[in-house]
Amino acid sequence: MSLENIMNIAGMAMDAQTVRLNLSVSNIANAETIASSPEEAFKAKRPVFKTVLENEVNESIGRVSGGVYVAEVAEDTTPVPSHYDPSSPMADENGYVHNSNVDVMQEMVDITAASRSFESAVEASNTAKRLMTRTIEMLSK
Repeated sequence: MSLENIMNIAGMAMDAQTVRLNLSVSNIANAETIASSPEEAFKAKRPVFKTVLENEVNESIGRVSGGVYVAEVAEDTTPVPSHYDPSSPMADENGYVHNSNVDVMQEMVDITAASRSFESAVEASNTAKRLMTRTIEMLSK
């Protein structure tokens, strides 16, 4: 594995964790939304990661190396909770309001994990950069 591949893999990891972080923040922003039906209620979004194995050419991302990328963004299939509130303008014909299925605590855990994974990828990238710099310095002597 070359140092260039390390930089590519770290970059892919940072891209994937950025998507994960943005989705979690969006989920939290919509956690308190209500709707008049379960179909209209906000559903949490989750990234679906796919790995790219070394020597595998993946034409959809145009790279040859190892790494990870977000293949798609899927909706969480957890049922949306409902509560009885006939005075709400969003209540359905039976008086129920449907909340989002976002678990704020889980989103906070995901944000922490995504941040730490991003930091690890940055550190790997910085290490590869230092190794490249040292190699160039040694070759120029």
